Amino acid sequence: MDGVFYTDRGKVRPHNEDSGGLYQNQSGQYLAVIADGMGGHQAGDVASNMATQKFEEKWQACEKITSPEQAEKWLVQMLDDINTLIYNMAQDNAECKGMGTTIVITLFSEDFLTVAHIGDSRCYKYQNGILTQITDDHSLVNELVRSGEISKKDAQHHPQKNVVLKALGTQPKVEADVRSLSWDKDAVVLLCSDGLTDKVDDDDLKYHLSQDADISMIGQRLIDLANDRGGEDNVSLVLMKHPIHSEKGESTC
Repeated sequence: MDGVFYTDRGKVRPHNEDSGGLYQNQSGQYLAVIADGMGGHQAGDVASNMATQKFEEKWQACEKITSPEQAEKWLVQMLDDINTLIYNMAQDNAECKGMGTTIVITLFSEDFLTVAHIGDSRCYKYQNGILTQITDDHSLVNELVRSGEISKKDAQHHPQKNVVLKALGTQPKVEADVRSLSWDKDAVVLLCSDGLTDKVDDDDLKYHLSQDADISMIGQRLIDLANDRGGEDNVSLVLMKHPIHSEKGESTC
């Protein structure tokens, strides 16, 4: 299985509020997480680290996921639980008030992948020369694009392009978008924070993901490209390449 996780502070921000990782359960299945602590809020890094660490802990204790339905249920329950943890900590600690995080998670099985997200961290799939954005940003500019008020090109430079409409931990309840889809041989999945997509457009992503190179090299090139173009934000990504080989067994999670 080919997978890498990178995170970088960037060239401007004093610390990294992104968190993430690539984790295996007891059957060798992978879970990828990217969380971007809310910029401008206190303790954004606390929120993103809480989310990532809780996913790591619960996934490593999970034996096996065997169906998309089970994967979706597990992710929804996890996000509900983590949202409550972050929200309660923010309410109970003045230094954490208002903290939150965007999050995108992908659960990888041999035949399918399940993606959940809240906010504007993204998941893409590259396969057979086609780049597909799997997630749909929960952001102000995306709503403006959907309503036809601005174009997708205008959204790239909109002064409020980083305003998210929902995040993990900022409200007592939050609803994630969750979907499952198939993936096949040689497909590549990218999860990333907006520190990457603010600087690297779809054409650039498609070009780099199409290269005949080790994905660790591709991941580092994408990080470097975001930094070369200003690096004003933290930038994080996970790259995963099919195939995955895992043992068959009963579902226990």
